[in-house]
Amino acid sequence: MPQTSLTDSATERATARTTPDAASPKRWWILAVVALAQLMVVLDATIVNIALPSAQADLHFSDGNRQWIVTAYALAFASLLLLGGRIADLFGRKPAFLVGIVGFAAASALGGAANGFEMLVVARALQGVFGALLAPAALSLLNTTFTDARERARAFSVYGAIAGAGGAVGLLLGGILTDALDWRWTLYVNVVIAVAAFAGGWLLLGNRRDATTAKLDVPGTILVAGGLFSIVYGFSNAETHDWGSPLTWGFLIAGAVLLTAFAWWQTRAAHPLLPLRILLDRNRGASFLAVLISGAGMFGVFLFLTYYLQLHLGFSPTKTGVAFLPMVGALMVMAQLGTTVLLPRLGPKTVVPLGFAVATAGMAWLTGIGVGSSYASAVLPQLVVIGVGLGLVMPSSMQLATGGVAAEDAGVASATVNAMQQVGGSVGTALLNTLAASAATDYLAGKDPSSKLVQAQATIESYTTAFWWSAGFFAAGALITLVLHRRGVPQQDAEAAPVVHM
Repeated sequence: MPQTSLTDSATERATARTTPDAASPKRWWILAVVALAQLMVVLDATIVNIALPSAQADLHFSDGNRQWIVTAYALAFASLLLLGGRIADLFGRKPAFLVGIVGFAAASALGGAANGFEMLVVARALQGVFGALLAPAALSLLNTTFTDARERARAFSVYGAIAGAGGAVGLLLGGILTDALDWRWTLYVNVVIAVAAFAGGWLLLGNRRDATTAKLDVPGTILVAGGLFSIVYGFSNAETHDWGSPLTWGFLIAGAVLLTAFAWWQTRAAHPLLPLRILLDRNRGASFLAVLISGAGMFGVFLFLTYYLQLHLGFSPTKTGVAFLPMVGALMVMAQLGTTVLLPRLGPKTVVPLGFAVATAGMAWLTGIGVGSSYASAVLPQLVVIGVGLGLVMPSSMQLATGGVAAEDAGVASATVNAMQQVGGSVGTALLNTLAASAATDYLAGKDPSSKLVQAQATIESYTTAFWWSAGFFAAGALITLVLHRRGVPQQDAEAAPVVHM
């Protein structure tokens, strides 16, 4: 009895200390700063893609090397995310956030000033390194700043909408900057964003080191960094070469072995990098898988629909970006509705599978595009439906994946969310590119390849194949989350440490 009373008193004191912070208007400004930083990181997954042809012409690098401008960022970002999250827990989220912003801005400026292929690749890799520090620090700051359940839901609706729609915004901004200014401004724009985010972070954020008694898990860091690097590299190599390449299957096997060894080590390490209690909660595990699957399926929309709009409908880069805005709008509206209204009433077992089912229907509907289709009838309504579905899935899953974790694990839990999205994107891009290319080859078999109509139809066949597979990803997501998520409305984990923000 005395021990229980003591624990209750400690909890009451911790809760009392959160009350002044919860009532402070500063938390909404913190949300704005975090959202700005997250937007900068998410933009860079796609903003450079539209500028690649211009950069290639300016710097004179080959088609074979072009993919490395994208891959260098993805490799560094994915492989170092868990380390970045743990650094934020160990040394404080404010310094991790600010160092991440400064480093990301400096790397962006270096890339914008690149005088050759090598310099641009190094800059993109450095963006990934500092992005891996910045992204988990930003999400964990959100997780520890908003302690009221309703306000936390609103905050995550904003964050999740940015995470889901940032790729489309990147396409729009990349198109505008490339058309109006120069491809280099797709990198320089990060410096402008970083100045505002750094100033806000410096003035608004307090610093708290929650994992003060923990130490960095060096073997775990090496194993998971090597494993994630190998997985992302293997899928990237499959996209640019083929699945039979030793570099493809060799790295994929190595990645699987390293990640298995990492999971084994986490059960024995005194200070594990990723405590398995974070993964073994059913709702949280289902949410990590939902982020992974939605990341894989989304690239079917962004990548192939971008090709279709520009090559078949004749859209400019800027007009292509504008064409995605209805999806962004639908996603943002449903993000707010899903996290603040539906999730607290219906629970994740209803909301997340429903979102995946709606996104599945939208992707299946999108397979109706043809050579002579119009944007208004064959693309626009489908994009809105997909946006509605993803708006229910992504913000809710991100909130559930980081909710209820002990304060000292907030950074690494946030990093795991980002890693799942990044790995999902890499896997989806490689698989869909391979399947699309095979579909085009199969269609051309026995036909006249010199016919422009036949070539156009083969390309359409490749796009629709990718859309069908994306629909399959989303359908699998609906089934998996329906099985794994617990019934009822999620409650705060009783074993989670009270979140105290200073």
